[in-house]
Amino acid sequence: MAIIKPFKGIRPPKEYVEQVESRPYDVLNSEEARKEAEGNEKSLYHIIKPEIDFPEGTDEHDPRVYAKAAENFQKFQDKGWLVQDDKENYYIYAQTMNGKTQYGLVVCAYVNDYLNGVIKKHELTRRDKEEDRMKHVRVNNANIEPVFFAYPDNAELDAIVARYTAKEPVYDFIAPIDGFGHKFWVIDKEEDIQAITKAFAAMPALYIADGHHRSAAAALVGAEKAKQNPNHRGDEEYNYFMAVCFPANQLTIIDYNRVVKDLNGLTAAQFLDALRENFIVEDKGTEEYRPNKLHNFSLYLEGRWYSLTAKEGTYDDNDPIGVLDVTISSNLILDKILGIKDLRSDKRIDFVGGIRGLGELKRRVDSGEMKVALALYPVTMKQIMDIADTGNIMPPKTTWFEPKLRSGLIIHKLS
Repeated sequence: MAIIKPFKGIRPPKEYVEQVESRPYDVLNSEEARKEAEGNEKSLYHIIKPEIDFPEGTDEHDPRVYAKAAENFQKFQDKGWLVQDDKENYYIYAQTMNGKTQYGLVVCAYVNDYLNGVIKKHELTRRDKEEDRMKHVRVNNANIEPVFFAYPDNAELDAIVARYTAKEPVYDFIAPIDGFGHKFWVIDKEEDIQAITKAFAAMPALYIADGHHRSAAAALVGAEKAKQNPNHRGDEEYNYFMAVCFPANQLTIIDYNRVVKDLNGLTAAQFLDALRENFIVEDKGTEEYRPNKLHNFSLYLEGRWYSLTAKEGTYDDNDPIGVLDVTISSNLILDKILGIKDLRSDKRIDFVGGIRGLGELKRRVDSGEMKVALALYPVTMKQIMDIADTGNIMPPKTTWFEPKLRSGLIIHKLS
């Protein structure tokens, strides 16, 4: 049973929302955030990427940077750019991409559900990123950005959402950077709030779709606060963290790709030879090649694209983890040939969301920053739920959900 509660959201007045809202912290670098926030003192990047308020090159993990986030969060409230609702509500956040709309319920999820496995994860997290987000939650005493959950399809919730979304939204804008539409409604009727809480209580599990680091950080800070409070009761606001929950059937997953700095001492020819042990390798020339089915990969190396198809017997279709292309590529390419044992901590590997296109892989290799790129076929929502339900974990950076949640539409304070 999933425990959720309504909350008093902190959010921008309608006239400021398009100045405040931003992309999530982890899909752009400091330089891009600096550029997007240029000339806009109301941009949420001043809170979620506060290094932009310091000279270029300032380390984003500098203690002064975290302190600046808290200072800016307070300033946004003092200036009325973020205002707390008077009563506890649920909210609806709808996103439209390429003509397809998904409707999410904005709720507070329960820290203990995360710790006890009712909120199911499918990815390991990177320790450095967990710690970074924990500092951000601690210093602001708030979940500034939501996490992204999926829930099993539910007709009763669909009906409630449909009733509210037939009305005028409180926010309605198109994000200039990607052209995706964003709308927002407040669910304030007590009977609807109770019905939503009850519907979630009947669900055996919720699934983290995106935001494993934010979920871990929010839950760990909540547990930390409980320990530090001698009068802890269990109903304090820090026992909950903000999530946007979508029906599983509405979500879109795209590919999540890898770039690696070197070939572990091999020449390009030796590397391709080593691949041939477990893959059928086809040279596709200089035209971009995209994987076209499960167990087919795209490789970019020294100006050429290659198709790699895993040979029969190198994977197990009956194993929820073994069937995944991330498992095949992690075991047979990254570990066996390139010597990358721990995707969570190895600095030789980086990950690129498929929304940036195969061109971004080519760019990073051609620039000399990276030596080789690997593109994967996207996983399905069913695969994710199967993995989470069987208590298995995918390697890091397996799924890329699109569209991403915009940040700055709503914030949850921990006290």
